[in-house]
Amino acid sequence: MCKKYFTYILLTENNTFYCGYTDDIEKRFKQHCEGKGAKYTRAHKPVKIVYKKEFQTKSEAMKEECRIKKLSHKEKLLLLTNEGKS
Repeated sequence: MCKKYFTYILLTENNTFYCGYTDDIEKRFKQHCEGKGAKYTRAHKPVKIVYKKEFQTKSEAMKEECRIKKLSHKEKLLLLTNEGKS
């Protein structure tokens, strides 16, 4: 069985986004909610996962994370809207 990696975006309670990558999205979301995740999500409580994309390699997931982090808030909203139409 191949290990899978994910790039994800969380919506926070103050309507901001946090983007990251992981090999276990549910476990990572739980860590964020418990304040054991990233520094950003300790200060900005995550509400839900609004985007996730699966990759075969960690490198691909990290590249997608980097690409998304460079987007403006508006561009991230567009990404989420377009993903919903797929």
